[in-house]
Amino acid sequence: MERDDVDRSEGFGERLLGLLLDRARVVPPQLIAPLVAEEVAGIGGRDVSILLQDYAQEVLVPLPGRKLHVGHPEPMAGTPAGRAFLLADVVEAPAVGGGVRMYLPLLDGSDTVGVLALTIDSVGDDDRRLLRRLAGLVADMLVTKNAYTDQFFLARRREPMSVSAEIQWSLLPPLSMTVPQVALAGNLEPAYRVAGDSFDYALNENILHIAVIDAMGHGLDAAAMATVAIGAYRHARRVFVSLAEKYAYMDDAVSQQFGPDHFVTAELMHLNIATGELELVNAGHPAPLLVRGGRVERQLESATTLPVGFGGEEPRIREHQLQPGDRVLCYTDGIIEEHLNPEELFGEARLIDCVNRLAQEPSEGVRADLRRLSHTLKRERGGHTSDDATLFMIEWRGGAADHLAVLD
Repeated sequence: MERDDVDRSEGFGERLLGLLLDRARVVPPQLIAPLVAEEVAGIGGRDVSILLQDYAQEVLVPLPGRKLHVGHPEPMAGTPAGRAFLLADVVEAPAVGGGVRMYLPLLDGSDTVGVLALTIDSVGDDDRRLLRRLAGLVADMLVTKNAYTDQFFLARRREPMSVSAEIQWSLLPPLSMTVPQVALAGNLEPAYRVAGDSFDYALNENILHIAVIDAMGHGLDAAAMATVAIGAYRHARRVFVSLAEKYAYMDDAVSQQFGPDHFVTAELMHLNIATGELELVNAGHPAPLLVRGGRVERQLESATTLPVGFGGEEPRIREHQLQPGDRVLCYTDGIIEEHLNPEELFGEARLIDCVNRLAQEPSEGVRADLRRLSHTLKRERGGHTSDDATLFMIEWRGGAADHLAVLD
């Protein structure tokens, strides 16, 4: 392509994205998708679909709307749309009737919120560049407009959701995050009935703050306790207290609000993403697993600390040193305490066996690998989850010095 042609192409792309952004500011949420379809038609695209992940992470469901192509839900496993979502990368496939069917991940930061699918007669590098930018803008619009509507929630919901689950999903941060030094992902089950399990994280400078919790009981009581515990954790994190003090803030909040007969187990961690130094407080929670070289090497033990709400003494912090490529898997007791029959629990040994077996398969990234593990564990437990079952995985990739190229 001649330089003038490239300049004209880039100028057209900038005008297209600018026009879409200007119009999106005042467009009501239900017209975002038709607006995107209209703009895609302007560059020769057709059959536009916006696919959103369902809460159980099983399928990508089409967002309904005028001018959109609304087909059947696309399974996560074994489809171009699912591959684009899980790998956070563009996938191209021959389109029915000719042309190219493109599947572009809708990335909110590093978290994939869905897939933009469209058909175009032919595609070159300039088209790919423009469409990636378009998909990024569409993701931003969906996340922003989601605060003003229930439309996107209703599209993602595949079955009735309990009130406690509604509370828990509204409490969560994005389900995944990736930066050069570290990647993480979390998953809640049962997606439509979860009550007391939750997790939270924040990356402040070089310290990744992590909390995985399990409030006792079921239903609204557990959801309320989880909400208070996460709220206290975030408050403590934002006033820059130590890991031990975070535990104290959470302990005071839960005990004062719910009394001595209620508690929350918790895993609290600080990970220095530059050095791999991990600080851990375990408050009555199953110990996380260290996965190194494709196998579970050991539990990350820590000194015994009472669950949050029992008024425990100041916890002793255990320190661990991660190596590049290490993964830390946190889980709640709903994973290992599921009954396979009245006399037999699923158990930690079966969990470790599943982790080891799946670790021998090619990795598709933390989010895809965690989803595969979650679904495998559910099948191994008989296809059902009678208690909340949460997984949270962290992968440390190495310190900042190893990733300076990202700034070049």
